[in-house]
Amino acid sequence: MKTTRSSASLLILTLTLTGAAGAALAQGASADQPAASIANPAIWPKVRARPSRDPKVEKKIDALLAAMSMEDKVGQIIQVDIGSIKPADVVTYKLGSILNGGNSGPYDDEYASPAKWLQLAVEFYDASMTRSDSRPKIPIIWGTDSVHGNNNIVGATLFPHNIGLGAARNRDLIRQIGEVTALETAAAGLDWTFAPTLAVVQDDRWGRTYESYSEEPQIAADYAGAMIEGVQGKVGTKDFLAPNHLIATTKHFLGDGGTGGRDQGDTRVPETVLRDVHLGGYPAAIEAGTQSVMASFSSWNGEKMSGNESLLTGVLKERMGFDGFVVGDWNSHGQVKGCSNEDCPQAINAGLDMFMYSGPGWKQLYDNTLAEAKAGTIPAARLDDAVRRILRVKLRAGTFDRGRPSSRAFAAKFDVIASPQHRAIAREAVRESMVLLKNNGVLPLKPAANILVVGSAADSISQQAGGWSITWQGADLPNSAFPNATSIWKGIEQTVKAGGGTATYAPDGKFTAKPDAAIVVFGEQPYAEFKGDIPNLEYSPGDKSDLETLRRLKAAGIPVVAVFLSGRPLWVNAEMNASDAFVAAFLPGSEGGGVADVLFAGADGKPAHDFRGKLSFSWPKRPDQYVLNRRDPGYDPLFAFGYGLSYAAPDKVAQLDEARPAGMAETTPGVFYGKGRVPAGWSIDTQTVTQIGVDRRAQEDALRFTWSGSGPQAGRVAVTAPRAIDLSRESNGEISLVFEYRVDAKPAGPVMLGIESGGKTTSVPIGATLARAAPGEWARIAVPLQCFASRGANMAAITAPFVLSANAPLAVSLSDVKLDYVSMPMNACGD
Repeated sequence: MKTTRSSASLLILTLTLTGAAGAALAQGASADQPAASIANPAIWPKVRARPSRDPKVEKKIDALLAAMSMEDKVGQIIQVDIGSIKPADVVTYKLGSILNGGNSGPYDDEYASPAKWLQLAVEFYDASMTRSDSRPKIPIIWGTDSVHGNNNIVGATLFPHNIGLGAARNRDLIRQIGEVTALETAAAGLDWTFAPTLAVVQDDRWGRTYESYSEEPQIAADYAGAMIEGVQGKVGTKDFLAPNHLIATTKHFLGDGGTGGRDQGDTRVPETVLRDVHLGGYPAAIEAGTQSVMASFSSWNGEKMSGNESLLTGVLKERMGFDGFVVGDWNSHGQVKGCSNEDCPQAINAGLDMFMYSGPGWKQLYDNTLAEAKAGTIPAARLDDAVRRILRVKLRAGTFDRGRPSSRAFAAKFDVIASPQHRAIAREAVRESMVLLKNNGVLPLKPAANILVVGSAADSISQQAGGWSITWQGADLPNSAFPNATSIWKGIEQTVKAGGGTATYAPDGKFTAKPDAAIVVFGEQPYAEFKGDIPNLEYSPGDKSDLETLRRLKAAGIPVVAVFLSGRPLWVNAEMNASDAFVAAFLPGSEGGGVADVLFAGADGKPAHDFRGKLSFSWPKRPDQYVLNRRDPGYDPLFAFGYGLSYAAPDKVAQLDEARPAGMAETTPGVFYGKGRVPAGWSIDTQTVTQIGVDRRAQEDALRFTWSGSGPQAGRVAVTAPRAIDLSRESNGEISLVFEYRVDAKPAGPVMLGIESGGKTTSVPIGATLARAAPGEWARIAVPLQCFASRGANMAAITAPFVLSANAPLAVSLSDVKLDYVSMPMNACGD
């Protein structure tokens, strides 16, 4: 990434002659950087960055820098996940920051109490302040993904995800949510949140669509300042970065919403589109005083953002005047050209100020970075600038003055977590975020009526909260993990009981006495990045049980109200046709009672609360309309941006076209074998192994494989793709290869689980696990994809993502071969 001034000048001249705008300021571009990925800062907006620099603070930084060793400085620019580091390490390595990833809890406990979070925060702080020399004591700061409340901590208030807040169109509410999130996080002793996300999503297949306020940059611009002020406090007042606030992060800079629906993908757009669409709320966030910016995992026109100097330095820092620090995303620096997770001076030289690192090799990153700083590969001025920015934020945030996390003004005040006031704000956010898509005369419901509530989602707080709720993916959590929350069913039950009616919960939709109305709650299962990416916008391909339930109830003459939970607009024409009313509730969070507030009338028969939400994302007419933004040519949505019915402004929706586009496969992403079949075009290949269909949950929904021979070529089973697939993102994101099995005859020898790429199979042993299994009982094996990557597999070109081989007799039945997140030790690579 580093070039001499003369070679950079030659590159500038060449790019200028070929019409590449911005090359004149791309002094850090490498010779192989695509011309289209070099920004011209002169065409980007100037921003009145705040707060203005305080000479007293800068003088303190000067003194600190002068007294710090090179080792201290390198430590400041490294952040490590708490799953990979202990406080004792910080006594030796004076790191600048720690974080908890989506599945990292204190003391390896994702369900740790707030007191445990505070306890560990104190331990890390004390370690950072323990010194036996005369060098400066610099407090460590803890970053966390409080993206819809302090969502990592059991019992916290969880707000609707951003897609719902975008529909609410309420800046004051956004500011209040920021304040509550900051206070509940500060109570646990944490300093810094990786929020808000300002992605302007243009392709709704992306698994992080729900983290975006809107497809329209103006909504991000309207919300950014309000959320930053809520989290950090208002610049120019005593409230700014006061103890009840946090350091905020705007993310992911830049273009994360334009990657074609693919996480960590490549946003291939002209610079003017990157500026006019994807810059969105960043100027407002910088003016509101955001103190950190997170570089995106994604690329722009072929160049990873974590290594793009023209944008990180030229545009963000120099043109827009941002003087906080730039932090990487989860090992994002490792994807920069010429880099690994443990070695990337290119990212620091491009303008990254702090590595975000997860994994056991953080000491290697430290050692390599230190050696490069000493050798001048990372220039002293660049290292000092990065450290200065980090120290500036720490000083502004009062971390040098407030002492241990346990001694701060709001520390250990755990009664603020999910306080009645906070829950009331969250419930208001639920009411305002829901969008009424259809109401053919059935809403509002009468609370004195006999109401049937249907669907397992109705009583699943995990499903209504979505991803980033206690765990990274947020899936399959019991309601007990959300002790201060209310499910949608419980909210309806309370409302109907108070109104003198009867509410019955039947997840399967069956009833004895015919109800006056049925509320069917259904939708997407929780997901986060990687797992959430989908090939098209068809809801629940291959599984139409929700649709069948809706049709059955409607055929029985029961008025049907559909409450749809999703992290994005989806093609639900058939489900909408089978409903008399259809509500897009998105992901409402912990206060499910807010749904009932709007569905039911008061005792006087009039709505107590009207629908206020307006679509912040256009709703598709067809499942292949995943790029559907009102600026696009041929814009033809089912419901346009800004659509939303209300009791005050009703309308009816006619019958919708239910025809699927010809040739569109019914596949579920990341599922290689399920419900007795592989995806269209895929195959199950066997060598000297017999197979028969067996029943597990349904007729022949699993397969039994029998090895009868012996020796190295005894046989194998492979699930083969029609073309090579790229699983490099998933291997970086701690996704595992998971399959469910039943041992029918124990293995008589070694058994290997592998993946195939480039004609080579990379495997891990699982024979001992199979040998320990109870015969006849179904169980599960999960192996992190990183295990195969670390053994040399080319994860970008997988031809068979599942290969099971044995060299001795074995009989095993298989079902549900897929990719999934499974919380497990870093070294869980087979037996």
